[in-house]
Amino acid sequence: MYAIIGTWKMSFDGVSQAHQQLASGAAAGDAVQHAIMSVEDNPAYTSVGYGGLPDHDGHVMTDAAYMDGHTLRFGAVLSAENIQNPIRAARLLCGRETNCVLAGRGAELFAMEKGLPMRDMRTENAMKQWREALQQENRKLDAYHEHDTVCVLALDEKGSLIAGTSTSGLFLKQPGRVGDSPIVGSGFYCDQRYGAAAATGLGEDIMRGCLSYEIVSQMRAGLSPQKACENAVQALSGHKMDLGEDAGSISVIALAPDGAYGAATTLPVFPFVAGTPHGVAIYAASPAPAGGMAIRRTNAAEMAKEP
Repeated sequence: MYAIIGTWKMSFDGVSQAHQQLASGAAAGDAVQHAIMSVEDNPAYTSVGYGGLPDHDGHVMTDAAYMDGHTLRFGAVLSAENIQNPIRAARLLCGRETNCVLAGRGAELFAMEKGLPMRDMRTENAMKQWREALQQENRKLDAYHEHDTVCVLALDEKGSLIAGTSTSGLFLKQPGRVGDSPIVGSGFYCDQRYGAAAATGLGEDIMRGCLSYEIVSQMRAGLSPQKACENAVQALSGHKMDLGEDAGSISVIALAPDGAYGAATTLPVFPFVAGTPHGVAIYAASPAPAGGMAIRRTNAAEMAKEP
């Protein structure tokens, strides 16, 4: 059995290619890295990697993480500049007993020492949007219009389960700001005995519920990945509303050791990509009127107006 799931329709090409690799016997780690690099390298996606929208000072600062579900070891880079593929640096850090999470200049020096490609991650399109945004007063940042993370979970034929994330963070974020994406337990978690999960949306909300760990914990208790996603999102968003806040901008995915997957969201529509031996497709998760989530198969044309 093999399976793969990724957030947003932007992951479709990379996940589709990684799905083919898994079908040919590739390792889950290679599949996750390939799928995420496909998004990192595409400047059309302004929330991840090359062409990502800058922070307030005009710098593209990236975060990425990688976790091995067998060893429970992980690696992450935070607030890194000019690493062409942050997911590669995060993967190389995974397995270290110490110094497995590096920030800023430390992350960049590590990448250079390992011979990873470096580049100026700014594009003219991104800088144009940054200059225009600075002229707007009282601009309210929205997680899904200014930022969304690519998260990929993969299971290979040998039973290995891997999680990976990558993002350039919230547009116009304060320099040094880090969201949930590289934070273990919040943006991602992976234990191949029980499952893997990852989150996308406003990191400050996601970290309040340690959502990815919560989802895997519920899978450990015997819940399906779909039910675990629904429960975790409902509990956090419900508590926020009890506090007088809105439900927040939160979406999650999960993958079980048997290849079953799930997704949940507070948005009207959350597109994600999933593949099993039966094929790969784009799906849409939406809150159901009677509770829980409605999951339906869709396509790129229908999702053209979605992130």
